[in-house]
Amino acid sequence: MDKASSSRGFRAYLRKRDIAHTIPAKTDQRRHRPRHGCHGGRPPGFDRETCRRRNTIERCFNRLKGFRGIATRYEQAATSYEAAVTLASFLLWARSV
Repeated sequence: MDKASSSRGFRAYLRKRDIAHTIPAKTDQRRHRPRHGCHGGRPPGFDRETCRRRNTIERCFNRLKGFRGIATRYEQAATSYEAAVTLASFLLWARSV
C-alpha cells in the first residue's frame, strides 16, 4: 500500500481482518506523533525491503496495463488472457534486454 492508505482507521481495518501490510507513514504523521505524547501511539511497523519488492511488482503490473488488451481484459477465456499476459511479459522483457 502507499502513503495514501496510511490512516489509523485503514490500518485498524487491515489488522481486524488479519491482513499483513507494509505502509510507510506520512511525514506529517511522523512529525505530529511526538506532540501527542503517550496518545500519539507507537509508529507503525515498516519494512523497507518488502516495500521495495511490492513496488517492483506494482510497476510491472502498470507496464502490463500499457497493453490495451490486457488493461481492458479483451480476452474472455482464461487461457487466452493468460497467453496474452505471457506474451506481453515476454515483450516487456525483450525490450529491457
